[in-house]
Amino acid sequence: MEKVREIVREGIRVGNEDPRRIIHAFKVGLALVLVASFYYYQPFGPFTDYFGINAMWAVMTVVVVFEFSVGATLGKGLNRGVATLVAGGLGIGAHQLARLSGATVEPILLVMLVFVQAALSTFVRFFPWVKTKFDYGILIFILTFALISLSGFRDEEIMDLAESRLSTVVIGGVSCILISIFVCPVWAGQDLHSLLASNFDTLSHFLQDFGDEYFEAREKGDYKVVEKRKKNLERYKSVLDSKSDEEALANYAEWEPPHGQFRFRHPWKQYVAVGALLRQCAYRIDALNSYINSDFQIPVDIKKKLETPLRRMSSESGNSMKEMSISLKQMIKSSSSDIHVSNSQAACKSLSTLLKSGILNDVEPLQMISLMTTVSMLIDIVNLTEKISESVHELASAARFKNKMRPTVLYEKSDSGSIGRAMPIDSHEDHHVVTVLHDVDNDRSNNVDDSRGGSSQDSCHHVAIKIVDDNSNHEKHEDGEIHVHTLSNGHLQ
Repeated sequence: MEKVREIVREGIRVGNEDPRRIIHAFKVGLALVLVASFYYYQPFGPFTDYFGINAMWAVMTVVVVFEFSVGATLGKGLNRGVATLVAGGLGIGAHQLARLSGATVEPILLVMLVFVQAALSTFVRFFPWVKTKFDYGILIFILTFALISLSGFRDEEIMDLAESRLSTVVIGGVSCILISIFVCPVWAGQDLHSLLASNFDTLSHFLQDFGDEYFEAREKGDYKVVEKRKKNLERYKSVLDSKSDEEALANYAEWEPPHGQFRFRHPWKQYVAVGALLRQCAYRIDALNSYINSDFQIPVDIKKKLETPLRRMSSESGNSMKEMSISLKQMIKSSSSDIHVSNSQAACKSLSTLLKSGILNDVEPLQMISLMTTVSMLIDIVNLTEKISESVHELASAARFKNKMRPTVLYEKSDSGSIGRAMPIDSHEDHHVVTVLHDVDNDRSNNVDDSRGGSSQDSCHHVAIKIVDDNSNHEKHEDGEIHVHTLSNGHLQ
């Protein structure tokens, strides 16, 4: 009884992880019932009267073709159908060719043809692009060709055999495809899209919490609380093992028809490219996490010397990934992540200046090595975050994400009453703080130039950029700040 309870608990756990699995089980049962109804109820007699024993191939097709997602089912169904059609035609051709060669040569020629076909097809399976998308079709091709050609040596009704074989496969395959698409469909493309956004969230969570974990002294409190915090911080490890899932989902998604916001020829390969960069970042994070849990801990007072730039590097990189996750989930083009990337790069420069000042001259060599390794990892993560941001922009352009967001600029006029150019220097919860680099002449203050100019301390002003999607006009606040809504071409509205 204990074994039965364990099986029941495991079944409940699997169903709770993804309720779609329960629905999929019912869909497979429905497909088999549908094929069985063809098998027993025909307007012109039982199914087996026409197809004979080959009618069971329809049932076998449902069992082996019906997969969890629409893309996987379509891929297997089309592979099986096309392979059966091609192998059937070649098998009939081989049979006819063998018959023309005479009764003595016929069996020898058939065996040679089967050998050559099987050997070549098996070798082709080693091609990477064939292994990825057509491996199942090649297997069915080998099986069908051998069955039809060798059966033809003993059975004169070779045409009936090929026709019934193809018809039963089509019936089973079409039943699977129709039920997969129209009954609670599971789209591999949507799963890949959600998986990538989830990976962004997972890495951003670690980077945003890294500062608190690294710069605070280890707490010797409740063991369960400490373990829970450690487990939450190490969720990034799921990203390390996501390669096979991403590649499989991208392969299945290419078979799927347009659905939802995913158009025909959606750039699924770009998802794989972004996922590869995320895994590179996850490997750096894994190395970084080892220094949090290391037995050799640097004293907190030494870490505090570099706390400000290191905290900012990790938090801004995490915020950038969070913005990219939001951009993916909403399928919109957003430049918010670029602001955080710029902030993290500015923090890197601040760190470089701080190190050159000799602030770590009194640190012991072993402590210095550990600290510099952490710094190196964080710098690597900042650089990778920039590459990831560029890759996401390429994905957004290729997938034609919508661009609904418009920047609202909060600015202060200079003494001369002119408007200056800006670049990001900081970020907050609701808005992004930027610095005006230099003023523009009053006669050109109606246009906003996106290019960056040279800096001037005397004319530097702090402004804030907030992303909004409304269409309201200028609003003046009590504190004197003015909301200026800009158009996509850069002109003030």
